[in-house]
Amino acid sequence: MLVRLLYASRAVEPHNTEATDAILAQSRTHNPASGITGILCYGGGIFLQALEGGRSAVNELYGHIQRDPRHKDVVLLSYDEISERSFGSWTMGLVNIAKLNTSILLKYSERPEFDPYSVSGNVSLALLQELMATASIVGRS
Repeated sequence: MLVRLLYASRAVEPHNTEATDAILAQSRTHNPASGITGILCYGGGIFLQALEGGRSAVNELYGHIQRDPRHKDVVLLSYDEISERSFGSWTMGLVNIAKLNTSILLKYSERPEFDPYSVSGNVSLALLQELMATASIVGRS
């Protein structure tokens, strides 16, 4: 059974690009063996991540993220059974929110700021899907 889990968290060290790069590298290294695909969005010290795969593998990874000392304020935004993946060709894509046109952010929230804590999981997923459709994501591998 496939599931999609969407969560938000805050970086413990928001200005540490090495930690963000390490999270992305770990995802790209470990996720393929677990059958996990997804996308990671980072901006303003906030992570928004969608994980897709088998229920056990996704649950196990989310538990690891909750215990990861690089994350704090981990919040589950949505968890759904899915019939197909939205991010199936992505081991882990990365979106740099700082480089986005603010009109995309304003389309999905009250202010042109990246804050998945202030919107629903469905809105956050729609934002991620638009970012994918507009090629705002880097790193398919």
